[in-house]
Amino acid sequence: MWFIYLLSWLSLVIQISFVTLAIAAGLYYLAELIEEYTVATSRIIKYMIMFSTGVLAGLYVFEGFPVLMVGVGLFTNLVYFGLLQTFPYILLSSPNFILSCVLVVVNHYMAFQYFAQEYYPFSEVLAYFTICLWVIPFAFFVSLSAGENVLPSTMQQGG
Repeated sequence: MWFIYLLSWLSLVIQISFVTLAIAAGLYYLAELIEEYTVATSRIIKYMIMFSTGVLAGLYVFEGFPVLMVGVGLFTNLVYFGLLQTFPYILLSSPNFILSCVLVVVNHYMAFQYFAQEYYPFSEVLAYFTICLWVIPFAFFVSLSAGENVLPSTMQQGG
């Protein structure tokens, strides 16, 4: 009985290691694609922001989400559009970047407060967090290193 119990813990450690390696390899591949195709990446992020804006509007119109929560989400998307103006060069000290980080935290706080008061199935809560809160910041996060390897002839860095 104890031997299979120890084997189960060993297999859990091995499985966690494999999942971690798979995620790391996927992130590395995504970063390579973003560095290679910065213009296409910028366009894809722009469409993701537009889709998120449409989803937020739909949540307000069809689901009755709070105006303040949707408004902050829309303002966050506007700030993300500002980050696209200098893409792939994202300065970590720029006001746009700092404001987007603050707004991500504010959006999460507002979402946690709302979903703590209103019942929604877990899959619907996860859909909101994924589409409206996580995908766009994750795309910017993965593309942070893209500006370091872009040829200077494609876009001059301001400053």
